[in-house]
Amino acid sequence: MGKPTGFLEYQRQEEAWIPVEERICDFQEFHKHLNEKDRQLQGARCMNCGVPFCQSAMQLKGMVTGCPLHNMIPEWNDEIYHGHYEHALSRLLKTSNFPEFTGRVCPALCEKACICGMNDQPVTVHDNELFLIEKAFAEGWMKPRIPEIRSGKKVAVIGAGPAGLAVADQLNHRGHQVTVFEREDRIGGLLMYGIPNMKLQKEVITRRQELMEAEGVVFKTGCDVGKNVSAKQLQEEYDAVVLCCGAKKARSLAVEDVAETKGIYYAVDFLKSATKDVLEGKKDFKISAKGKHVVVIGGGDTGNDCVGTCIRQGCKSITQLEMMPMPPVERAENNPWPEWPKVLKTDYGQLEAIGVFGADPRIYETTVKKLKTKKGVLTGIQTVKVTFEDRKMKEVAGSEANLPCDLLLVAAGFTGCEEYTPEAFGTPLTQRGVVETKPGHYKTQVSKVFTAGDMHRGQSLVVWAITEGRHCAAEVDEYLMGYTALT
Repeated sequence: MGKPTGFLEYQRQEEAWIPVEERICDFQEFHKHLNEKDRQLQGARCMNCGVPFCQSAMQLKGMVTGCPLHNMIPEWNDEIYHGHYEHALSRLLKTSNFPEFTGRVCPALCEKACICGMNDQPVTVHDNELFLIEKAFAEGWMKPRIPEIRSGKKVAVIGAGPAGLAVADQLNHRGHQVTVFEREDRIGGLLMYGIPNMKLQKEVITRRQELMEAEGVVFKTGCDVGKNVSAKQLQEEYDAVVLCCGAKKARSLAVEDVAETKGIYYAVDFLKSATKDVLEGKKDFKISAKGKHVVVIGGGDTGNDCVGTCIRQGCKSITQLEMMPMPPVERAENNPWPEWPKVLKTDYGQLEAIGVFGADPRIYETTVKKLKTKKGVLTGIQTVKVTFEDRKMKEVAGSEANLPCDLLLVAAGFTGCEEYTPEAFGTPLTQRGVVETKPGHYKTQVSKVFTAGDMHRGQSLVVWAITEGRHCAAEVDEYLMGYTALT
């Protein structure tokens, strides 16, 4: 512990955001990074706890707090404080495959369990991690680590999202020959086409792809296994197959005529289209919010991303509907450490809506009841207030209201994985719509076929997908070799 009194001497200093009026003019990342001296002081705030809850991944009251990857946070915070960045990097990479992803999009479960948070503000673990990996790339420390010995075993990974990439990275470094099949034109899964560019610039994914390719991983895009690529052929050609296709089956609206009405899109399709247009340098978006009254169904991260994207496209108004009640504001009594804080979060998209339109776009305990159309084109919606009794939604009589709406984006979550790839391999699904395995394991009922990520656990966080990928890789390695050296 380099600075025993650091947590007493230095205050938490987060990275600043570019002002709303500036950042909504483009799709670039909008954080301002601290200088090295200030970052070292943030590392000094780490208390080097005897029992570091930040790396625990404990489940308390149904929510996880602490890092699922069990990152050795106190160790590399101490090295950051001392300016020993390469040593810090070596500790970080022991447990984390892609800090450049989690350092941007993870909600920082680690910080919610930080013991500094008992009586003060937690350590800036999330920002420290991103600083460290970005400095490593800038200084040229992230060089290809090519296995000296190859096992002669071949593994096919289906899906190049965070889980598939983690499986591939682990097994390749173990010495197996890994080929990743991705149905889109670029790798990354929801990192590429589900998270907007201003949260995660796509050059970051390309940079990691180039590093993995230099280390021996083969990526094949435009390969839709179960459609234009035969599952049977992969089973015959490879020693193991890992399904990491995500849980992209979007939840629909229980409203009449929703399928026949123009102007309604799933959030994942809207964000994918917007990202493709940004990457191709197009100024006119294929699915555009420009000049439109937009309503987003869903109050989670994806809904927030839709809000930020629509504002950048020039929407006329933006409203975000959330069925659940408004969470309490953040106060000590509402945040009993080290539980995950179930408090109101106002994210970048909502802040931008406040800056542009003067009000938070969210309306709570409300959902869509009816669509208003003209010749099959959406013109507005009727909303209704709702309550929940015994986990069942109930409409509040007489609470109907009308909203203008030219573009309706459905960000209501996902119901599981798309069926055609599991069907091609003959792997059954659970009632939750994910691939069935024994509890705590990743091998399916089908010989030499495994699964990981959202396809295994259901819709979740990027950090959980990477964690699943690492665990699955160890199980695959043991299957191939009779033992495993992967942790």
